[in-house]
Amino acid sequence: MKVSIERSALLKAMGRAQGVVERRTTIPILSNVLIEAEGAEIAFRATDLDIEVLDRTPAVVERAGATTVGAHTLHEIVRKLPDGAMVELQDDGTAGRLEVRAGRSQFSLATLPKEDFPVMASSEYSCTFTCPAPVLRRLFDKAKFAISTEETRYYLNGVYMHVAEADGGRRLRCVATDGHRLARIDAEVPPGAEAAPGVIVPRKTVGELRKLLDDDEAEITVSVSETKIRFATPEVSLTSKVIDGSFPDYTRVIPQGNTKRLEVDAAEFAQAVDRVSTVSSEKSRAVKLSLEEDRLTLSVNAPDSGAATEELAVAYADEPLDIGFNAKYLQEIASQIDRENAVFMFNSMNDPTLVREGDDESAVYVVMPMRV
Repeated sequence: MKVSIERSALLKAMGRAQGVVERRTTIPILSNVLIEAEGAEIAFRATDLDIEVLDRTPAVVERAGATTVGAHTLHEIVRKLPDGAMVELQDDGTAGRLEVRAGRSQFSLATLPKEDFPVMASSEYSCTFTCPAPVLRRLFDKAKFAISTEETRYYLNGVYMHVAEADGGRRLRCVATDGHRLARIDAEVPPGAEAAPGVIVPRKTVGELRKLLDDDEAEITVSVSETKIRFATPEVSLTSKVIDGSFPDYTRVIPQGNTKRLEVDAAEFAQAVDRVSTVSSEKSRAVKLSLEEDRLTLSVNAPDSGAATEELAVAYADEPLDIGFNAKYLQEIASQIDRENAVFMFNSMNDPTLVREGDDESAVYVVMPMRV
């Protein structure tokens, strides 16, 4: 194999590949990226046996061939090369070495046989549809903060993507929850997606998917089966196993009868929570919201470190209410809100609180209160 490729294109491809590769693995070949050169392009394939990314990039191929090399090492080398450099990758197929040359820099990297590299079995997808990148980006970005990190409740360790019945028709919906907060984000159902099975997309896959969704003009082809999901553009495909489990009935958690309405500037609210929580103890991070007519008082009382209060002018016309929340949860929800105002719907100090972006019901958040 002998290939020349521009440094920025190689860095982008290796950035995607090394994101999938685990830094610590007991199977040496899984630390490597499979490089295949043929025709006028070079393909980079990386996997951890649950996720596989395949990236095709135009290149000058003088001699076709394939090999595998350490993904993190090659990524670090390319990252440190000067901008605009042409990188030459060459191996003779026998010495077990890949030569990397750029200008006056030269590296010789150990390789492993390409035959040992595991390729994820292709799946029969029951549904395939196309969705604009900004739509998918919004669905996953706004939901992912609520993904659980508790390994025992593995079915909550991802984003549940499915087609749901909603007022006004069907919606493509992403939901995530960890039992303390919940995010439910809706979008129009893309043509052909109506029959898509509901799947739980793992946390790591959601993180890697973000790299595919940066281009606002991109159209993403989504293929779904009961066991796998694939997101693809003409250059890149990300294939992942889905979490084998049933997502709980989240609709029972979303309160329907909350009538006490608070409207507040989302950015001001997030900043105020951040300021007062500075003095809170790390364990609880509790912040108390005291509501009176058109006034919200945020307060923290931590016996070990001090106390803080801050007042905000808000729109509120119901009876006074005191309610406590984890400060981190409030900040994370407030940071998702794109519109100027956040709307909080309360019932009592012990019941879940509903949060929306103004009057937009396509993004709904639920947060459980805590004692303060």
